Amino acid sequence: MNMANGAAPKAPPRESAGPTGRGTNWLRVQAINVARHAEALRPFRRDEFGPGAPAPTEAHIKAVNDLLAELHGNLSPAVARVRIASARAAGKSTTENIQRLNSLKERAHAGVLAVERVWDFYFELFGQRQGAFANWLLSCDRIALDCYQHAYVGLGAARSIPTPPPFSYMRTGFSPATFRRSLRLRRLGFKKNPFPLIMLPYHRLVNPWTLGAILHEVSHNLQNDLGLEKLVPRRLGTALLRAGLGRDVARTWVRWNREFYADVSGLLLGGPAIATSLMDIIGRGPRTVLAFRATGPHPTPYIRAFVSTELLRRLGFNEHASQYDELWRRAYPDPTRGTIPPRMLSTMKEAIRIAVDVTCFQPFEPLGNKSLAQVIRFGQKEQAMIEEAAGRIANGTDPGIVPERFLIGASRVALSRQLAPPAEITRAFYSELSRR
Repeated sequence: MNMANGAAPKAPPRESAGPTGRGTNWLRVQAINVARHAEALRPFRRDEFGPGAPAPTEAHIKAVNDLLAELHGNLSPAVARVRIASARAAGKSTTENIQRLNSLKERAHAGVLAVERVWDFYFELFGQRQGAFANWLLSCDRIALDCYQHAYVGLGAARSIPTPPPFSYMRTGFSPATFRRSLRLRRLGFKKNPFPLIMLPYHRLVNPWTLGAILHEVSHNLQNDLGLEKLVPRRLGTALLRAGLGRDVARTWVRWNREFYADVSGLLLGGPAIATSLMDIIGRGPRTVLAFRATGPHPTPYIRAFVSTELLRRLGFNEHASQYDELWRRAYPDPTRGTIPPRMLSTMKEAIRIAVDVTCFQPFEPLGNKSLAQVIRFGQKEQAMIEEAAGRIANGTDPGIVPERFLIGASRVALSRQLAPPAEITRAFYSELSRR
């Protein structure tokens, strides 16, 4: 050791303990942030979404809370790993420990955000029951529930009762939509949707005579809950092939089966008024109505209208069917000017006849060996109830014991016959449904 110059020997370098004070506190805070973010996505309570009937039911709240609990169960280990890594990094702040903490924190935050998207989705849905449209949405719930009750009571054999019932919410846009029970949704992290969701555009809600959309969307859910989602397309395709209409025609109608089923089921639930409600939607410019989409799930609009009139004719509403047919043909006199394949046009009448017969008038084992038209009955008696209720709605009097789903048709009749101003019909419609 050279001591000639009198300098003290240098001490060997020591490994740094890392950040202290504020730096250590920051490392501890990372675990707190993640844990509190996860804990904030708490279960919902029914009483936080307004009082009374418009609030989500206990069954809806429980179904969503069960889904959130499942998601939280997957999240908890990730949060625990961040807590352990935070303590380790605060105790020994090496680069390796800090980087491990930040990597685990990033993954945990991504998981928390995925749960938050689900939480936020239902928070927004349930929150609509606190605002100005609460009674409107409650009214739609009651119509949807009536459809389910009528269908299940009409079955030829008992089935397990689905729960919770459909839940309605408002969205901007042109078209209604539904998310079926048990459908795996991206926005739910591909978890199963716990109950049917009926999305209704604002412009439909302000015009209740257009709410045949509820019956259509509910029918999508009924097709699945009643176990017909595979039977209907299978039978439909077989019948069309046996009739010699060709594979391309059969394949197209099978592709259309879900929307076709919802159209005819909705009409059985609500009667002739639902045909006009559908025509509200599909009655557009010729270029749109006569356009054929090779992969589209909806029947071409031109063909779709004649499905409803065929069913009306089979139900005994010949005058309604003839008048709607005449109007539709006058609006679109030359369907060959569009892109509908000639084979689809030439087989249209026979294909519609077969499709309506198979879907509505032949028995299905899941329906207790009844046909759909036997389970969901609609005839002249039901139409008479709707027309009487229309007069009462127009007069502002109690429409009586008429089923909730029939009030859509009653409002349409009242409007078409100019029995009362549109605003008065709307007020009476929601007043009656929300008080039940």
